[in-house]
Amino acid sequence: MTRVAAIDCGTNSIRLLVADVDPHSGELVDLDRRMTIVRLGQGVDRTGRLAPEALERTFAACRDYAAVIKEHGAERLRFVATSASRDAENRDEFVRGVMDILGVEPEVVTGDQEAEFSFTGATKELTGRADLHRPYLVVDIGGGSTEFVVGEEHVRAARSVDVGCVRMTERHLVRDGVVSDPPSEEQIAAMRADIEAALDLAEETVPLREARTLVGLAGSVTTVSAIAQDLPEYDSTRIHHSRISHDRVREITDWLLRSTHAERAAVPSMHPGRVDVIAAGALVLLAIMERIGAEEVVVSEHDILDGIAFSCASESESESEGV
Repeated sequence: MTRVAAIDCGTNSIRLLVADVDPHSGELVDLDRRMTIVRLGQGVDRTGRLAPEALERTFAACRDYAAVIKEHGAERLRFVATSASRDAENRDEFVRGVMDILGVEPEVVTGDQEAEFSFTGATKELTGRADLHRPYLVVDIGGGSTEFVVGEEHVRAARSVDVGCVRMTERHLVRDGVVSDPPSEEQIAAMRADIEAALDLAEETVPLREARTLVGLAGSVTTVSAIAQDLPEYDSTRIHHSRISHDRVREITDWLLRSTHAERAAVPSMHPGRVDVIAAGALVLLAIMERIGAEEVVVSEHDILDGIAFSCASESESESEGV
């Protein structure tokens, strides 16, 4: 087992996993797994730049994570940065800040690389399950983008498209700097049209409808699962590998789109940072299920973060063998 640290810095959140990993057996033992909402992508779609306050929130989380990594004595750290930092004009400022705090350069990966990590993390432990049939479609609904990956044991096709819960909220549900509470039918229709266009784009390269098992990743999907189970608090052990029917996803999405900020905030399993963006994320999930005719979605708490950790351990092992 190799002790590694993996950081996934997305548009809405930054997450840390410190784990002991065996890349051969697929065993991964969590030592510390945490998430901080930093909204790094705040306003990027409109301004093309990372906001100073968003950078400071992200750097503050990095300082906290540096202490955790040191405490556990991780042998190797990999920091992967996704959509927002790909798009921003001032991404060099972000890179310098991360290097100063953590001592590693953030890898600003492509959407396809992001999808590879997500597929590995989500499916490695599903191998051999008689009740889940291949090919898998792994869908990672992030803040700024959504990754689609179809594969059996390995990735067959992947595509990243620019629809995510933060991007859709900012583009369609914000008026005069405030999220509509609740949104109008016109706003919802415009958002749905944007999502459908993105699915058309994804289908140009990924055979979405060939999938026999839909696996959903990231906070929008896990939050929908928590709501579906009426959990008194967020419980990852009950959310991981839960299954939500299409009908239940539709009911929850309809309610989220009709609800007020206060009603969503009152949901006991809702993270405060997701209150304003969860409706858009749920609509992305629903649109995907309707497009491919999925009767259910299998929810995974293991995703890009676990894939980064596996890759980190594999690289460490390769370097050791080369010495």
